[in-house]
Order: sequence, then C-alpha cells, then structure tokens
Amino acid sequence: MKTTLIFAAVLTAAVAASGAASAQRTEEVGQNPYGGLHWSVAAPEGATWALQCQFAPVTIRGIHMNRINHTGTGRMAGRLPSDNGSCRVTKTGGEGGVGVAVVKNGVATSAGTRDAATPAVVNVF
Repeated sequence: MKTTLIFAAVLTAAVAASGAASAQRTEEVGQNPYGGLHWSVAAPEGATWALQCQFAPVTIRGIHMNRINHTGTGRMAGRLPSDNGSCRVTKTGGEGGVGVAVVKNGVATSAGTRDAATPAVVNVF
C-alpha cells in the first residue's frame, strides 16, 4: 500500500507539472511519426556520443513529445517527426571526432567536434 501511495503521489506530481506543457499546441503525427527531417550521426574512428534533437511539439500515439535522445558508437541515422529541429551531438568518449547532419529539402546541414566539452550543433528551421 505504501508503494502504491508513493507511486500515486509521484504520478499526481508529474501530471500537475506537465499541465503547462499540455497547454502547448501539438501536432498529431499519427501513422507517420517519423516522416520529417533525416538526421545522421557519424563517428568513423569509433568515438561514443550522445545525441539530443529538439523539435516543435508533436503527439505520437497519444504521447506528447518535443525531443529525442540517443547514445551510441559509430554511425546511427533516423528521422524526426517534423520538418524543423535542432540536433546536438556530444562526444562522450573514445578516439576521433563525432559529427551530426540534418537534411531539409535535399540540403544537408552538418557540424562536428573532437572536443567532449564542445558539442556540435545543427539548427534547421
């Protein structure tokens, strides 16, 4: 019972805290949740990295979101749910550099870094 009450209190606090966020306008992307911009991270020498992409708020299968986070080594690619966004890749370890690219209307915008203290940032609006 104590665990249930703690969970209920945490859930209630989370719902109350998200009230302001739910007031924002979101776009339901439904059946095509990742039909937006293409993104790609590369670390050809095997560096590890952390990626965070932010975009206009969307609703995917009833869940409101405005960012994605990935971690990895080497290469990874995917799509955002919208046609604008900002992606930041941070080198978290290993040798070599990391880079991120975002493609809009067939034009790639990219940035890279070898320094863990200086993330590479791409803004596409």
